[in-house]
Amino acid sequence: MVRALLAGTKTQTRRVCKPQPDIVAERGTVVGVSTPQDQQYGRLGKALPCPYGQPGDRLWVREAWRTEPRFDATPPRDLAPEVAPVQYEAGPHADVLGGKLRPGMFMPRWASRINLEVLAVRVERLQDISDADARAEGITQHEAGALGPQWDNGVDCITARGNRATVSYRRLWESINRPGSWDSNPWVWVVSFRRV
Repeated sequence: MVRALLAGTKTQTRRVCKPQPDIVAERGTVVGVSTPQDQQYGRLGKALPCPYGQPGDRLWVREAWRTEPRFDATPPRDLAPEVAPVQYEAGPHADVLGGKLRPGMFMPRWASRINLEVLAVRVERLQDISDADARAEGITQHEAGALGPQWDNGVDCITARGNRATVSYRRLWESINRPGSWDSNPWVWVVSFRRV
């Protein structure tokens, strides 16, 4: 997905709402969770803000990275940008530095090369994703074969009859969230953004 961000083909992301809301207004603009007492007395529940940002917020992307082998034993928090060069796994020549591969969750802020501005946030059911939104999630179309277009989701390239980027997105979703997670059709935060 980092490559899709860099190519400009990923401008949207979906994340499961936790907890799952029981109140969703039209167009997914208001989301809330009510307690049994709220429901008993007909009260609206507590509004849930999106934990992934609001329009205008700036986010930074963490990705797999490495530095020189001499820094392999140094925790990321102790690395200094003026001393430790950074190589990104999603970049060209990813193994040039030769140091150990570090997961994105340990990337310090100073090492991030991708910044995003949140444009819009809404809530919808996972399976309500449109083909246009699946393409905004980074699903790209390749040449059409005998069975139809091929869609690349960064995990596998599949062939689907017709214009169904959502089929490829479903496979991507399940590769990240576990097999069968699509079928539960959870409410998801839909965050649209642009690279800055």
